[in-house]
Amino acid sequence: MNARRASFAGSWYPDIPEACEREIKLFLKSSRFEISAGQWIGGIVPHAGWYYSGAIACNIIHALKAGPTPDVFILFGMHLHPRSPNYIMKEGAWETPFGELPIESDIAHDLAQQFPFQVETAKSHTKDNTIELQLPFIKYLFPQTKIVPVGVPPKASSVEIGEAAVAICNQLGVTARIIGTTDLTHYGFNYGFIPEGTGTSAVDWVRDQNDRRVIDAMLSMNAPGIIEEALANQNACCSGAVAAAIAAGKAMGATSAVEAAYATSYDKSPGDSFVGYVGILF
Repeated sequence: MNARRASFAGSWYPDIPEACEREIKLFLKSSRFEISAGQWIGGIVPHAGWYYSGAIACNIIHALKAGPTPDVFILFGMHLHPRSPNYIMKEGAWETPFGELPIESDIAHDLAQQFPFQVETAKSHTKDNTIELQLPFIKYLFPQTKIVPVGVPPKASSVEIGEAAVAICNQLGVTARIIGTTDLTHYGFNYGFIPEGTGTSAVDWVRDQNDRRVIDAMLSMNAPGIIEEALANQNACCSGAVAAAIAAGKAMGATSAVEAAYATSYDKSPGDSFVGYVGILF
């Protein structure tokens, strides 16, 4: 199969299946996640290297195993700005250490007929970690599923794309689960964002105020509001992806969202530059 090669395996996460499996089993043993039983429709996950945020992403995706096994995961991600195009892979597969994840071509082609997309291929694509970091979890936990990887910028049309993806799944009789991926505030000299100086007071401000504002917008399932909040306060790097995922979840019948975990890279590597992470289920 025409497969897109993994760009971050061996650096951001293991490139050997046995090592990936060991990491996943350790993530799933974590006691810091409070995930109630339920047939979750989708979730929001971070996309830093597994050392920093892999446990959050893994446990959110694992929670989606309750209920019918999905035919497809619709994944919304990519680091984009409001003037960026939409991106999609319409065919082929994506490499993971556990084997290739095939693209659900019928959904991808239908979506690309309704909206303008820059089409990526196995040989021609943007190197971006947001979606790739989730794929080993999906392949390991849902070995028979397919994916539709979609990059959406922070603008209103991304909400429409999320809703349209669900409508297409319904028309085709396909069972789907939804993932949107974003990291939160990128704070410090490394990111050119230092409104509250440095030190523990800056960490507290990120945790308790800046990240909290966008998390609250996610929990209220306010898709347009998520984009507005992130553009105003630099507290989500992929707000279009989150908005699309939330809109898709609501189109599938989700009426509420819960926060399962929050952390920052400061927790593992204290310093003046750090990033926030959240795991949400809906």
